[in-house]
Amino acid sequence: MGKLQGKIALVTGASRGIGRGIALRLAQEGALVAVHYAKNREAAEEVIREIWEKGGAAFAVGADFKSANGVYELMGAMDEALRARTGDNCFDILVNNAGIAQTAFIEDLTEELFEEEIAINVKAPLFLIREALPRLNDEGRIINISSSVTRMAFPNLLGYSMTKGAINTMTSTLAKQLGTRNITINAIMPGITDTDMNTATLQDPAGRKFAAGLSVFDRWGQPEDLADVAAFLASPDSRWITGQCIDVSGGTHL
Repeated sequence: MGKLQGKIALVTGASRGIGRGIALRLAQEGALVAVHYAKNREAAEEVIREIWEKGGAAFAVGADFKSANGVYELMGAMDEALRARTGDNCFDILVNNAGIAQTAFIEDLTEELFEEEIAINVKAPLFLIREALPRLNDEGRIINISSSVTRMAFPNLLGYSMTKGAINTMTSTLAKQLGTRNITINAIMPGITDTDMNTATLQDPAGRKFAAGLSVFDRWGQPEDLADVAAFLASPDSRWITGQCIDVSGGTHL
């Protein structure tokens, strides 16, 4: 029996990349997983099929966080799906993974680009937590996906880095409040990972060499590297860890 047997998890941005890896891993541990997608329902259904084929359970929920109503649409879809399956709308694990990165130096960073990053990377996780808390069971888990760029300087990722810095601050601040319910909240900070976000870098020979050279292990990350850490943070084993921003970048820039 997995460590998350009987638990229910919502993973945002779970149709691909790190979110997909986390959804698969939580399901492997026994959780019923809500696979969130923004637009590509087909990709989400592929993740769900893989989960069911491996003996797990999952369902899809769609919402676009670019929309001002995205968070509320997602929670409405969750309420409906959970009541149909369990009789109430409570769940145990929230993984805020959905995010975007605009590549732009400050001279090219427009208000429109930055506002989109803020909407998806900051406002959506913040207000999703706010809306989830009445539904989240005591001793629940909140896992935020941040980034190791919060401790390194990449000028062409200025806006993205700022949004992930906000995630780190939110994580430590909310930990103090949520402790009264024994809810833990932590952030995972990946380095360069083999996802769509880094496709251009990893398709270029020079980019591949650069990406591998950042880590002490001379490789870039895989979604599974992050998913294993997320599974631990979602489990009872992590009960004494909260408010932490955990670097999971393979020793990048040590």
